[in-house]
Amino acid sequence: MPRTPAHTPAVEPATATVPAADGPGVATALDRLPRVVDLLAARAAEHDRDGTFPYQGVEAVHDAGLLTLTVGQRYGGPGAGLADTVRVLARLGRGDASVALLTAHTLLHHAEQARTAPWPAALYRRLLTESRRGPALVGTLRAQPGRPPAVTAHWHGDAWRLTGRAAHCPGAEALAWLAVEARTEEQQPRTGVFLVRADSPGLEIDPAADQLGLRAAAGHDVLLDAARVGTDAALLPRGTAPAGRPLAAAWRQLALTAVLLGTARAALDWSAGRLRGSTAHRRPIGELDVRLTGAEELVHGLAARTDTDPAAAERAPAVQLLAARTAADTVQQALTLTGSAGLDRRHPLERHLRDTLSLRAQLPAEDAVLDALGEALLGD
Repeated sequence: MPRTPAHTPAVEPATATVPAADGPGVATALDRLPRVVDLLAARAAEHDRDGTFPYQGVEAVHDAGLLTLTVGQRYGGPGAGLADTVRVLARLGRGDASVALLTAHTLLHHAEQARTAPWPAALYRRLLTESRRGPALVGTLRAQPGRPPAVTAHWHGDAWRLTGRAAHCPGAEALAWLAVEARTEEQQPRTGVFLVRADSPGLEIDPAADQLGLRAAAGHDVLLDAARVGTDAALLPRGTAPAGRPLAAAWRQLALTAVLLGTARAALDWSAGRLRGSTAHRRPIGELDVRLTGAEELVHGLAARTDTDPAAAERAPAVQLLAARTAADTVQQALTLTGSAGLDRRHPLERHLRDTLSLRAQLPAEDAVLDALGEALLGD
């Protein structure tokens, strides 16, 4: 009988046979972090202005061992937890929010592999081998909340074929792999993730992105035209929808919120420097610092708790919402305090404002978060 999607063989998860990542440990990588942040900050304005991809910055993050910080110890990696991940991303966000966002997406994939090993052994081995040679960025193409995936998967011959257009994929031009959420064209459709090499035939990048913020992240559209994906790279659930993953969701929410907080901290630091010596601005600047520090402590504290007690992940939606609000308000209030200087493109504050707006779009919508929290308290 010909093999069909229902008869695709089970794929063995990645195991300890995957080669070591050969990167520095967590402590060493963290020691290198300040130099990397300075390098990112030095070129952030240039990449934002020109809309060019920060290849040098990504290489610096990789060379410091930060891009593979969450590779599991069973794979020879540092095995950084959520607390260290949040710490790194917040600092990178102070240098260049675009590079921090790209780093976050890759770190999240390695962290998920360390926890649940969704990637098959052969594919993850290939990713780690590529990571030893240079930066190997991994991107994710997700469906918009409340909407079906923009990419469909149909079975043809002995493999899946992906077709569709996914908009605004950060790092599109420089990714090594894409994790594409797609819906199968079956009698009982399933939604799952398909691992696709960025250089696969049938995959093209439409370099039309011209976004307000995170301009260096190159959030171009990805076009898929019957791109072939083998059965080993199809991470499909048995039912009609993927199972919920609260811990993975918490990692993503706190990681991206950390980038947002780092951007807000950079905005506040610049504003304080601009207003230095002004006694009239001491109290309002101090107020912003108090609020932002509180948000930082919330995120870092919950990240540390989640490392020791995964059940704490259920607090992530509320914490990320509070922190995101605070970060956005900090930047906007800093702009009010600095006046026209803050809007001058010769200064970084207006870039931080634009990046903050774009970063918030990466997080769950406030209405959805509040509705879910309210439902949990009140019931249906």
